[in-house]
Parts: sequence; structure tokens; C-alpha cells
Amino acid sequence: MVNRLVTAQSSGAMRRWGPFAIVTLAAITALTALTAGAAAKQARPAPTIEAVAPREAGEPIMAIVSIKTQKVTFYDAEGWILRAPVSTGVAGRETPAGVFAVLEKDKDHHSTLYDDAWMPNMQRITWNGVALHGGPLPGYAASHGCVRMPYGFAEKLFDTTWIGMRVIIAPNDAAPVEFSHPALFVPNAAALAAAPARAETLTREAEEAAQTADEAKKAAAAAARESGSLTASVRKLELLKRRADAELAFADKKLAAAKTDQAKAQAEDAKQKAATKAAEAQTQFDTAKGDVTPKLATAAIAKDAAKAAAARKAETAKAAAEAKLALEPVSVYISRATQKLYVRRNTHKRWADGGEVFDASIEVPVTIRDPDTPIGTHVFTAMARNGAGLRWTAVTIDEGDSAKDALDRITIPQEVLDRIAPTAAPRSSIIVSDEPLSSETNYRTEFVAVLNNQPQGGFVTRRPTADVIANGESSDDDGGFGSFFQPDRHPQPGNMRPRGGQLFFPMQQRGLW
Repeated sequence: MVNRLVTAQSSGAMRRWGPFAIVTLAAITALTALTAGAAAKQARPAPTIEAVAPREAGEPIMAIVSIKTQKVTFYDAEGWILRAPVSTGVAGRETPAGVFAVLEKDKDHHSTLYDDAWMPNMQRITWNGVALHGGPLPGYAASHGCVRMPYGFAEKLFDTTWIGMRVIIAPNDAAPVEFSHPALFVPNAAALAAAPARAETLTREAEEAAQTADEAKKAAAAAARESGSLTASVRKLELLKRRADAELAFADKKLAAAKTDQAKAQAEDAKQKAATKAAEAQTQFDTAKGDVTPKLATAAIAKDAAKAAAARKAETAKAAAEAKLALEPVSVYISRATQKLYVRRNTHKRWADGGEVFDASIEVPVTIRDPDTPIGTHVFTAMARNGAGLRWTAVTIDEGDSAKDALDRITIPQEVLDRIAPTAAPRSSIIVSDEPLSSETNYRTEFVAVLNNQPQGGFVTRRPTADVIANGESSDDDGGFGSFFQPDRHPQPGNMRPRGGQLFFPMQQRGLW
């Protein structure tokens, strides 16, 4: 009604005022359109441009990708250092929001899924095909799920990042803020000072134990071979003795059956020869048996010594590995979905088909108050040392409690704190989330967790990472990490609760992109 009334009034005015009115109205209309266009343009977020912090940059600690504003920002201990526009996944092939880490780097990578597409300076964050890499940036989401960065930016960045560096993909804008809380790890100065020497001592002891075990193994093998040879000789002599005894018994029967003097004489002669042969066989058998008895005892002792040495080798290797791991930043993941706490550290042990092996030897129940109430997803990171302690930041990427309230609801087992807090180092982190660990999390990854209330696109439809069934026993060449190669076929139960139309199902098949 109002619009029709205004139109009618305007038409009447134009008839009264003539051509001048028409020109004036056209000018007003054009000005209104320009003003509306400018307002719309102003409301739209300004495009992100590449930027470098006006200070000397340190080693990057984390990267945060904002899907909403199509940008990535890298942070060192003092704040942001690099920023650039990105292009994330299109509808149906969205880049998953969540918590990731750099798993592998390839300077000149070509896709195995998308027609050998060039993905220069690739930094993989999942094994099923999500990565940061150089690529074309049309100014909007346009990838198949990866995070494209400017070619030059990706190239300059490539040599500064490291395996295990945290990558956070947020639905909206997110940034680390200074944070403190009693639940955050407080290192022990004495433990920190003693850790390197302890690791060196235990490593030396492990090497010595390994050498001793190898020598004991060789000695046991030699003793076993010698006793085995003598045992075989004894068995052969025993067989000969039985045959000689049988011949003597037969000669006795033949002598008893002889009727003539000549037959008796022949039988007596045969008996004498059989008796002599039986006596010699008995003597040889007794001598060999006497020789083999101590050899068998020696072999048994050598075998027990080798077994003890192997146990000592495994024990010292494990202690040395744990001591080395104590020098590494530690990552903790606390899941409300599974009510568990997981710990991971990079062993820096290379895996044959890519990536590095992560220690996953700690997985324990954790107490979360009000476990049916959402807690959100929060990443707490130790950015640098702060006197005797650590300076922490918090990044929140999913709705729920505030970062402080989330930590207030959690009770970390004291035995876990005793193991990891005393030597906690910068770049250590605690992740608290409603989500279970993604099935992409395995022995070759840091933690991978996706937000199930956000689109996941190709992450849930493309061929996922294969499950690897590994031997839980420590082998002679596993470097003392045998206990870490124990991925379960279903390490965490699937998050079956619907969020944002998504369901989480465990996936454990291998498929490099």
C-alpha cells in the first residue's frame, strides 16, 4: 500500500512539475542506489591481504584458519607473525572445522585423487586428504577440502613449520588470548634441569643393556648348538647300545639253543663278540651322557641369562624412550564424548610411508562434571616459559562453556599430572572438546578432532585412512617404542550424537589423496 501510494504521489508530482521533476527524481534514485551499494560493500568484510608482523618472527607455534573470513594466521610465542587469504572447500566438499596438526610436508606434491593436481609446499593435516598448500585464490571457497594459500606465501612458510605444529580450523574468527588456570601444567624446575642428563644416562644404559642382550643371545645360541650336537650324539650312541644289547641277547638265545659242540663253540664266540660290543657301546654312551649333562645345564643357564638380558633391554629401552619423550612438548586431549584423556608426544621416529610416529601410551578415564552438558572445544597452548612456569593462551572454536568454566569442570588424574607436568615444555597443549577423537587419529598423527556440528564435506566421503594392525610386542629394532605401536581397530567409540545434521562413524581404512 505504502509503495503504491508513494508511486502515485510521485507520478502526480511529475505531471505537475514536468521534465525538471523527472530529472530530479532520476538523480535522487541514482544517489539512493549508490548509497545502498556503498553500504552493502561496507558491510561485507574487507578482503584479507598478505601481512607480516612488524617485528622479528619466532618459530610458528600454531596456525588458525577462519572459514568465515577465508584467512589463515600464524602465531609465534609473542603473537601473530603471518597472515594471508585462503580458499577452503566448496559446498559438499567443505574443509572440516576442528583441531589438527602438521603430519607430513612435501615440497612438490601432486594429488593422487584429482588428476595429478599440483599442490606445492604441501603440509598434510590428515592422512585422508586435507592439507595446507599453495594454490589459486579466486577470493572465495573453491577447493576440494584443502586450504589453499598464496603460492609465494606457502613457499616462504614451508621451511618454518614443523611436524606436529598445531593447525586449528575455525568456523568463524578465532585468535589465542592470554589465559591462566590452576589446571594448566606447571613444570618443576628441578625436574626440568635434570631431564636432559637423565635422558642421556638412561639412553646409555639402554645401549649397554642392548649390547649385553645381544651378547647373551649369541652365547645362548652357541650353547644351545653345542648341547644340541652332543644330545644328538648321545641319542645315536643310545641307539647303538640298544642294538648291541639286542645282539648279545640274541647270542645268548642262540647259545642256549645249540645242540652240538661245534654249534655251541660258534655261539659262544658270537656271544663274546656281542658282549664286547655291548660293553663298548655302554662305555661310549655313559661318557657322552656325562659330557652332555653339564652342557645342557650351561645352555639352560645361558638361555635364562639371555631372557633376563632381553627383559633388561626392553625395560631400559622403555625408560630411555620415556626420558626422551619428557623433553618433548606434550599434547593432552580430553573428550566429553568418551570421558577419556589421551596423551601424545612426537617420538621423531620416521615411518616408512610418510610421517612420524607419535607416542600414544597414555589413555585413561577422566572426570568431567555435568557430563551431559556441552563443554565446547578449547585449545590451551603453552606459548613460552614464564619464569619457572609457562605462559598459556586459549583458543575457543565451538560453542559451550567459556575456557575457564571448561577447565573448572575437569579433574585430571594425579598420576597423569605426575608423569607429564614436571617437564612440560613450551608448545605443550591441552585440548578440551565435546568431540571424540576422529578415527583419523592414529600412531602417525597428533590429535585430529572435527566439529560434528559443522559441514565436513569430503572429509567424511572420500576414502579414509587405513587401520594398521601393529604388533604390540617390542622388537629388536623398534628403538624402544614397541609399546607405542598399539593402535586399536576402534580406539574410541564413534560420536553417534547428531549435531548439525552430521553423524560421526569410526573410519579406519587407508587412502592417501
